[in-house]
Formats: sequence, C-alpha cells, structure tokens
Amino acid sequence: MSFYFKQFTIHQDRCAMKIGTDAVLLGAWSPIPKNIFSVLDIGSGTGVLSLMLAQRTLAEQIDAIEIDEEAYEQCVQNFENSNWGDRLFCYHAGLDEFVQEMEDESYDLIISNPPFYTDEYKSDTEKRNVARFQDALPFEELIDSAANLLNEFGVFSVIIPCKEEEKFIQIAKQFHLHPFKITRVKGTPNSELKRSLLAFTWDEQITIEDELIIEVTRHQYTQEYIQLTKEFYLKL
Repeated sequence: MSFYFKQFTIHQDRCAMKIGTDAVLLGAWSPIPKNIFSVLDIGSGTGVLSLMLAQRTLAEQIDAIEIDEEAYEQCVQNFENSNWGDRLFCYHAGLDEFVQEMEDESYDLIISNPPFYTDEYKSDTEKRNVARFQDALPFEELIDSAANLLNEFGVFSVIIPCKEEEKFIQIAKQFHLHPFKITRVKGTPNSELKRSLLAFTWDEQITIEDELIIEVTRHQYTQEYIQLTKEFYLKL
C-alpha cells in the first residue's frame, strides 16, 4: 500500500483517498512565491502535497490540516518518516475551526486538492465520500478560508475539474482573488480536458494559460509531463 517517490515514501493504507495523478500534478506545478516561509495544505490526506512542497522549497513552516482521524494519523507518520519532519506539522481539525484558531496567522502559499464530485458520483464508502465529495468542502468555504489565511503577496493553488473552472474563478473573484496561471490537463491528445490547475493572487493581472497532455499513448508520457514530475516519480 506504500507509494515510493524519489525522496520520500507515502504510506496510505489508512487513507480513503490514495495517491493519484491530481495531487502529484498540483504539487509539482504550483507556482512558488519568492522568499517563501510558510505553506498551508488544506485537506492533506496522506500529506503528499506538503511533502512535495518540502522537497521543492526551503519553507520553514509547512502546515497541513486533515479532518479524518485515520488520515491525520497517517499524515503525521509520513511527515515523521521524511527528511523534513522538523518543518512539517499536521493539525487534526475542520477548516472552519482551523481558520478561527489561526486568525492572526498568514501563509505565503496555500494549496489544496479539494473534494469535488457531486451527489451522482457518491460511493458506498462513507470515508471516501468525505475525502472526495464536494459537500465535505464546498468551494465557497475553501476560497473564503484561503482568503482569510493568505498573506499580501501569497499564492493560492488548486486542482479542480475543468467543468468547474469558470464557477471556481467567479467565486474567487468575489473574495478578490484573481487567477494568474491556468493549466488545463488532458490524459491523451484526443481526450477531453479533464482538470484545471489554477493559481491565484490578490493582484489582478494577465493570466498565463496553457495545456498539458499526460500521455501520447498508454504509459508513453509526454516530455512536458516528464519534465514537470521527474523530480518526484521514481521511474521518470
């Protein structure tokens, strides 16, 4: 049940949501603010995003929050087993509770791979539902919380379904957050766009938009995908 990256290992037997392409894409893609000191990973699950940011940056404070007790305990274990345990800390809390506790705190980078499926996709597994479905963390609550905790020059990065992109951006604008980088992801050259990687700041500016294709054919990865993820995946 373990997933081995080049510089760390993820144990995931106690987590409803296992390592997937979405999290790795987001962790590798997210823009990094200059002179980064603090990171917040909202809904950490296994802790993979926090660990990727620990590898990519010199941030001294990398906080994660996870509401599910077993996932929280596994996240802590993964942090402690890494080379960056002194920089990583996981809170067992809901997002609203965390925001209230941290009202005087702010972060340079806030990152989240949020739950986004709707009722029609619900599974029979309650834990998986809580981990992945939109009613566990509505976009409005996520964006509101990020706006409360993001510092003046901070970056807020997420990965969501492409079909939700316009809605997410409109909600973010209500909180005065503006996209400055958008990458739309598709599995193969002929498949539909599946995911949108979005990065926001407080400043309204020209948005850089591009597209990423993961595979040319099955297990034949594009050079762009290899370039993005090669510092993490063992076999790239």
